[in-house]
Amino acid sequence: MVLISFLNPLSAEGKDIVREWGNLEGLSQDSPELIELVARSPSQEISDDEEIPRNYFELAVKRIEWYVKKRSYGEFNNRRYAFLFNPEINTFDVISFYLLCQAIGVRFGPNSRESMVMVESQGSLVQERLGKLPEEESRLLTVQGLQLLLEDRVHWTFFADLLSSRKINLPELILDHGEMVLDQEDFIERFKTKIKNRNPESMYQLLIGDKLKELILIKMIMQKTEDYIKNVHEKARVMVEPNPLLLKLADMVAGVLSDSVQHYGHATGSRGGGSINSGPLNLQAFPPCVKKAMEGIKSGGRNDAILLFITPFVSYARLYPDIFRMNVTKRVSDQDPDLKIVQNEILPLIYEAAQRCVPPLFEDQPQEKVNINAKLGFGLHESLKLKNEGETTWYTPMGCEKIKLHLPHLCRPDETCKKIGNPLTYYNRKSWEIGQDTVENNGENKDNPISVQGNKKNTVNKRNGDNKLGQSKSVLPNEIKSRKDKKTQEGKIKRRRLG
Repeated sequence: MVLISFLNPLSAEGKDIVREWGNLEGLSQDSPELIELVARSPSQEISDDEEIPRNYFELAVKRIEWYVKKRSYGEFNNRRYAFLFNPEINTFDVISFYLLCQAIGVRFGPNSRESMVMVESQGSLVQERLGKLPEEESRLLTVQGLQLLLEDRVHWTFFADLLSSRKINLPELILDHGEMVLDQEDFIERFKTKIKNRNPESMYQLLIGDKLKELILIKMIMQKTEDYIKNVHEKARVMVEPNPLLLKLADMVAGVLSDSVQHYGHATGSRGGGSINSGPLNLQAFPPCVKKAMEGIKSGGRNDAILLFITPFVSYARLYPDIFRMNVTKRVSDQDPDLKIVQNEILPLIYEAAQRCVPPLFEDQPQEKVNINAKLGFGLHESLKLKNEGETTWYTPMGCEKIKLHLPHLCRPDETCKKIGNPLTYYNRKSWEIGQDTVENNGENKDNPISVQGNKKNTVNKRNGDNKLGQSKSVLPNEIKSRKDKKTQEGKIKRRRLG
């Protein structure tokens, strides 16, 4: 039997589970029960011991990792995360949900990319969990969830938060005198005299049915999740010191998202004359003005900073970093034919900067998303479509002089800034310098056979070669322990030989 807290951890049932636990002590310790539940989950594929979450914190990270990979990776294997749909992990899952919300609320706040991903991932999990249940069980669980969230009579204004955040659009609801209608008997009672030449029951299934109920349940859980993160953030502002375990988890979540930003990067190849290849964004190479803008504009100039500065910089740095050297006009699709890089890497960074503004840019000016599309060259449209490309120009990044004139509060030059005249030039130079440092460090590691970095790299390569797709197998807890003991013993022997 699936508990309602498996869908809505913020239900009374879910809160009781958290209260029984009480504190964070022990949550980072390995749990044999969790390991066994994961390993024995139906349809679970495990090609490496490290894929198994061993404690609450690792399970929390896997929740985010699942959503990010599912959204971003073309060849995503859902069976490696089958444990997330096993109702038997409910207690572990509920506590991991609260850990994530608290970590994100404390460290990043409600207007962050991390918060957005957490809310979206919860909605996606609920949708897939319902979809994997038998139809009748899914229907009953949806109704039960709605009954706990809704009153008997619901006026459309009850959904003010959902409507303002555009999680639900008003035309999706069936209203009668301002009240939302979801129940079939209520629908027939209200509209039977108005429906002509149609079966009222068929009309109910067509207009409402299970899909609308499921949609409202999912969106309400997403809104509750967002509200909880906001509440945690507000309380955290008066806390003396956040729990270090939550801060560590927040860093782990940020690491997963950072990896996803770089996933779609493919260099365009050398074109002679020392051209700069496009590739994954190197956030460390961003100039001071960009880093400051990415933190969110907390004074005037939000629109110019996001539309005229961040949008061109991020898009060109990712897709066409040597625009000024090549001096050849291109379109976004010349560098990103299917727009996957724009959708999965560039827009999320721009939206994150916009959300970090005070107040968040899209909160009172949602139309600026359309203007961002226009600055990328796709005209004044709500979505990016290749058929609209060319209606406007893909704006090139501002130079330093324009930034000093229009956005002076962003200009905090460092030593590198004195040698260049455009933030994109700064980015290219810094990226090259970081690349040179990496090459030198790798060279040192090759000369040092017991380098920690070198051993990690070799281990990963060996795993990638040994564990091919389709050769995965189930790993049980005792086998995991014996393998770890064997690896530890082999490591000791190697070190004795090297010594």
